[in-house]
Amino acid sequence: MQIGLIGLGRMGYNLALNMRDHGHEVVAFNRSPEKVDEIKKEGVRGAYSIEELADSLSPRRVIWLMVPAGDPVDEMIEKLLPLLDKHDIIVDGGNSFYKDTLRRYDYLKNKAGIDFADVGTSGGIEGARNGACTMVGAEDEVFEVIEPVIKDISLEGGYYHTGPVGSGHFVKMVHNGIEYGMLQAIGEGFEILEKSGFNFDFKEIARVWNHGSVVRGWLMELMEKAFAKDPNLDSIRGIMHSSGEGLWTAQTALELGVPALVITDSLYMRFRSEQEDSFAGKVVAALRNEFGGHKVEKK
Repeated sequence: MQIGLIGLGRMGYNLALNMRDHGHEVVAFNRSPEKVDEIKKEGVRGAYSIEELADSLSPRRVIWLMVPAGDPVDEMIEKLLPLLDKHDIIVDGGNSFYKDTLRRYDYLKNKAGIDFADVGTSGGIEGARNGACTMVGAEDEVFEVIEPVIKDISLEGGYYHTGPVGSGHFVKMVHNGIEYGMLQAIGEGFEILEKSGFNFDFKEIARVWNHGSVVRGWLMELMEKAFAKDPNLDSIRGIMHSSGEGLWTAQTALELGVPALVITDSLYMRFRSEQEDSFAGKVVAALRNEFGGHKVEKK
């Protein structure tokens, strides 16, 4: 199927290649034309304006946004509105707050009859390229239209129609809140090892824990890779920036009366990391860089 994709950052670029590999006709636009030039060399059709992108798609247009959460999504929607027809579909594949998604759904439906879907995407840049985990909020009829591309970009068994619009971003928000707690626990554990007085090989500990232990998994595999690059993480600072999803999860937990102690404490540790360096912070920063390409602060 045809997909107009806006935003060629780390995730968007790899999603475009993933879609291309599965036979979908992708027309890609990015604010900086250099990225469009780059992806055209990969066999993806490029557009150098939003108008060109919209004109390149046949009715019923599906336009997939991979732009930063917040104002950039609203700004892009406003630019697209004059170019779209009733029942064209805008898909927000970024990490938007679910309440913003609900607001945008109502706005688009009432103003122009444009359909809207939200896709929470997990698996980092590797998943975007080779098979993601996707959580889709959409009306049933809209989901039927976009399901073929959703299925193709996801790992086998790795997509789910979570319900109405907003539910996909809600599930992804909670997923990221859980992720905060898991990363923090791994960071604290390795800091205890680092302070123990034993001359541990952290890479080997991550390796052995990933073979049969209760804490085995992708995060431990990435931890082994991070320690292989820098055995004591000496080259980076333990600053763990907050992307917003953990904060939204903690705020939502308060609204719902759910005692989310681990998630909330891990959020506070993100804030604290910007004030004081720690080995736990280095571990989490290294892990986030491994799975999501998130920037690390170098010494």
